[in-house]
Parts: sequence; structure tokens; C-alpha cells
Amino acid sequence: MAKIVFGMNQSLDGYVDHDHAEFRPDPVLFRHFVGQVRGLAGSVYGRRIYEVMRYWDDDQPEWDADERDFATAWRNQPKWVVSRSLESVGPNATLVGDDLEAVVRKLKAERAGEIDVAGPELARSLTDLGLIDEYRLYLHPIVLGRGKPFFAGPRPPLRLVASDRIGEEVIRLTYVPA
Repeated sequence: MAKIVFGMNQSLDGYVDHDHAEFRPDPVLFRHFVGQVRGLAGSVYGRRIYEVMRYWDDDQPEWDADERDFATAWRNQPKWVVSRSLESVGPNATLVGDDLEAVVRKLKAERAGEIDVAGPELARSLTDLGLIDEYRLYLHPIVLGRGKPFFAGPRPPLRLVASDRIGEEVIRLTYVPA
């Protein structure tokens, strides 16, 4: 049975913002993400974050070895994209338009390993359905004062199960539903 995990970079004041320069991972954190993506059984994306991540579909000449490794890992993993507006998705991706709960329950039952959830709105829907098994907050020492909150709805009751430093400035907090 797969474990459904929602994890994203977060500011001290609770926001996620992939465009913010301070969220750029240092080399240690980036390699952590390469290894994490390499080990996933797949990912479930909301439309907006999937469109951002499509950047990794096409090689860029300025990429270093770690960026090429991340792109390879991202391309190789199966992806399910939740959207009612997209008509098609890229390679190794499946469009999920309806019955999110049934699709995720089936993935959870039929797959082994971790399935990543990407996007706060999608995570809220899966939280409301009781389908997220673990939350990973990659806490950066910045205050944004705006943006999308990590928890798009009320924070569910959680229990801290681990904390660890990754790279120079990031603390990963791992929670499970209480």
C-alpha cells in the first residue's frame, strides 16, 4: 500500500511560493530533492504546480549535473494531474478530471512506496478526504507576508514525528494526522 505525502517549501509565516528567490534550494537540499523524486512511486499534481514542473520536460543547456539528474527522475516517475481545464498532459502523465477520491484510493491500494502530492489546493482536497498520510514542511528562514498558504484550509490535527536539518538553512518537519 502506498503512502500519500504532501511536502513543500514553506516560509516561516506559512506560505509556499515557488517563484520566490529565497526558496531556491542550496546544493544539499537540491540533491535531497533529486533523491526524493528518484524514490517516488509517483506524484499527484494540481494543474498550476504541474504546469510549473513541466519545465523539467525539456533539457536546458545551462543545467548542471544535479539539474539533469532531477529532470531524469521527474520524467521517469508516473504522474497524475488533477484538472478540469487541461485537455492533455505531457509524457508519463495521466489526466484526472473527475472522482479524485476514487483515483487516489486506487493508487494507494495498488502501488507501493510514496506518492507525492504537489499543490496546496489539491492537498486540501485530499486532507478533507482523509487521504494524506504524512505532511513534510521544508521550513525556510524567510517571511513572505503573502502568497499561497501551505494549508489551503483549516490545519488538520497533526502530530510531529520527525525534524531534521537539510542543507544550510532548511528544517524539515514531518507530521502525521493525529
